[in-house]
Amino acid sequence: MDIKTFADLIDWTRQLHGHLAKCLVHGAAKHRGEGARLLLEYLADHEVKLAKMIEGFEAQADPKAMHTYVYDYLSHQPFTMNQRCDTHYEDLSYDDICREVFSFHEQVMDLYRTLISKAETHGAKDLLESLLAMEKHEVMRLSTQTGRMHDL
Repeated sequence: MDIKTFADLIDWTRQLHGHLAKCLVHGAAKHRGEGARLLLEYLADHEVKLAKMIEGFEAQADPKAMHTYVYDYLSHQPFTMNQRCDTHYEDLSYDDICREVFSFHEQVMDLYRTLISKAETHGAKDLLESLLAMEKHEVMRLSTQTGRMHDL
C-alpha cells in the first residue's frame, strides 16, 4: 500500500489488524491444542473489533489531519504482515502466539509514538495520540484476558 497521508496510514493500520485476524482464524481452524485454538479465536475476534474501532477513527477524524502528508513515514515502513495466512499460527504454542500478537501491537504503538514526535500539526498529533491511547488500552485488555485464559 502506498502511504502518503495520515488517512492512508490509518487505513493501512486497519488493514493490518484485519489481516492478522484472518491469519489467526486460519490458525485456529487447524491448531491441535484446545487452549491455543480458543486463544486464536479470541484474538481474531479482538482484532476484528479493533479494525472496526480504527475504521471509526477514519470516519470521525479531522479531515485536515487525515489529509496531512506523512513525509517521514514514506522513507521506511516499520513492518509488514505476511500476505498469506499459512501454517504459522497453527504450529505455535499458547505463549508463542501471545508473544507474536503482543509484538505486532508493540510495533504499531512504536510507529504511532515515532509519528507523534514528528507531527507538525496539532490535529495530526491529536489523532495519533488518540490512536496510541486506544492501542495501549486494547493491549492492556488483551494482556489481562490472555492471562486469565492461560490460568484456566
